[in-house]
Amino acid sequence: MLNKEIKEQIIEANRRSQADSGSPEVQIALLTEKINLLTQHLNTHRHDFSSRVGLMRLVGKRKRLLAYLKREDPERYQNLLQKLNLRK
Repeated sequence: MLNKEIKEQIIEANRRSQADSGSPEVQIALLTEKINLLTQHLNTHRHDFSSRVGLMRLVGKRKRLLAYLKREDPERYQNLLQKLNLRK
């Protein structure tokens, strides 16, 4: 899935402070990258149903994190949507 270098780049691009690695923005960005990779995989392997179930779980988790961020800080939510190019 995500190798260490890509993961570090995503964390670096979305962290709020130098010691931040678990804020909602970072978690959502990592989930978005995993979702994009799984979507590409499923375009070529249409009958991989176990990966499809995993994809749906990741999408649900990202949706819950986005709802939390929208509820807690709508401005950060809007900035993240624009940064990750997500529709809402």
